[in-house]
Amino acid sequence: MASPDDTERRIEALAELVRRLPESPGVYVFRNRDGEEIYVGKALNLASRVRSYFENTSHHDPKTRALVAEIASFDVFPLDSEVEALLLENRLVKELQPRFNINLRDSKDFPYLVITWSEDFPRVSVSRDKPRSGDRYYGPFPHVKELRSALNHLQRVFRFRSCNIDIVEGSPENPRRRPCLNFFIGRCTGPCCARIGREEYRENIRRLSLFISGTGTGITRDLEKHMAELSAALRFEEAAAVRDQITAIRRLGERGSLEDTSHPEVAPIDLSEGLDQLQNHLKLAIRPRLIDGIDISNLGPAETVGAVVTFLEGIPQRGGYRRYRIRTVEGQDDYASMAEVARRRYRRLAEEGSVFPDIVLVDGGIGHLRAVKEALEKTGASGRTLLLSLAKENETVFAGDTEKVLPLPPRSAAKRLLMYVRDEAHRFAQHYHHILRRKFVLDE
Repeated sequence: MASPDDTERRIEALAELVRRLPESPGVYVFRNRDGEEIYVGKALNLASRVRSYFENTSHHDPKTRALVAEIASFDVFPLDSEVEALLLENRLVKELQPRFNINLRDSKDFPYLVITWSEDFPRVSVSRDKPRSGDRYYGPFPHVKELRSALNHLQRVFRFRSCNIDIVEGSPENPRRRPCLNFFIGRCTGPCCARIGREEYRENIRRLSLFISGTGTGITRDLEKHMAELSAALRFEEAAAVRDQITAIRRLGERGSLEDTSHPEVAPIDLSEGLDQLQNHLKLAIRPRLIDGIDISNLGPAETVGAVVTFLEGIPQRGGYRRYRIRTVEGQDDYASMAEVARRRYRRLAEEGSVFPDIVLVDGGIGHLRAVKEALEKTGASGRTLLLSLAKENETVFAGDTEKVLPLPPRSAAKRLLMYVRDEAHRFAQHYHHILRRKFVLDE
C-alpha cells in the first residue's frame, strides 16, 4: 500500500503532466500501476477536466477519491468537437471495459444510436429497443440528452432522415409527397419525396457510419475527390452540395458542443399528449405536426423587431427560426407589426412552395389575432393553416376562425404546449431586440 507521501508525490507528478495538456475537446484514459485502463472520460476542455482530478482532492466524492488513488498514468486523445469525444468515449469503454465506468459497462437500459440499414432509406434515431436484424446499433450511451444533442449536430452535417415514414425506392407515392421542414432547413435530403436516390442516400449514411465508428478519418478527402469528379462532369449543382458537406464536417468542431443544443430545454410536457389534445379540441382530421409561433418586441418607438419560431412534433427546430426588422410600420403599432411579420413569412413560404404550418400561434389577444388573420388572407395562407392566439394576461386561447375562446383546461398538455411555443417566440424576439439594442448603444 502506498504511503501518504508517495500518493502526494504521485499526484504532484501527474498534475505537472496536466499542465502540458491542450485546451481542446477530447477523451482521457486513466491507468493504474499495472497499466490497466481503469477509467475513460470525455471533456470539452481536456486540460481543465483532467486537472480537476488532481486539485482540491478533499472535495471529491468517495468514488472519485478511490479512482484518483489508483491513477498512475493517463493518455489523452485531442479531438475537434465534443460530439467526436462522446463517440470515442463510447467506443473505448466498450473495448477496454474500465472498472470505474460502471454505467456503460453494466446497464442495459441506456440508449443506443441506431441506423436502420434494413430499410431502403435508413433512418437514424435514438432507441432503447432490442437490436433488430439488419440494423446497426452504437452504444450504449450514458446520457440520452447528450446523445440527442450529438445527433442534432450530426444531422446538420450528414442530412439524414429521422421520420417514421416507410419509404420504398421507386414507389409512386414518393414524388407526390411534400418535403417536411427538415428538408427546407437543410437537415434532410428528402428521400420521402424522391429528392434523392437510394444509392446516393445510402452512401451519405455510410459516411455517417464511418464517422460514428471512428474509421472515417478520410471522409473529407473522399468527398473532395468526389467533388472534383462532379465538377469535371459539369455537374456543378451536385458538386456544390458536396462542397457544403465538406464545410459542415469541418465546422463540426466549431459548434459541436453538447452543451450547445439545437433547441432550448424541452419543457416538462407530454408532447404527444399535447398534440393529441389539440387535434381533439380543434376537431382536426390529423394530428398537427408543425406549429409556428409569432411575437414582436419594441426597441423604443423607432425600432420594432419580429420573430417566428417553429416546432416540429412539439420540439423547437432552431433551423426554422426567422427574425424580421419591421420595415413598413411607423411608430409603435403592435398590430400592424405583427401583420407585417405574418405577411412576409407566409408569402415567402408560398413563393418557395414550402410546407405550411398546421397551426400559427400569435402572442396576443383578439386585436393581434385579427391583424394576422387579415395578413394570412392576403397571402393565400388562411385556408392552409389554423390560426390561434394566446393572451398572456389570462392565458386565454382564441381561435382565428370564430374568435371564440378555445376551452383548454389550464393545466392540460395542449395548453402548456401552446404556452411553451408562445414563450419561446417571446424569448427569441427579445433576444433579437437585445442584439439591436447593443448595436444601437455601440453605434452611439
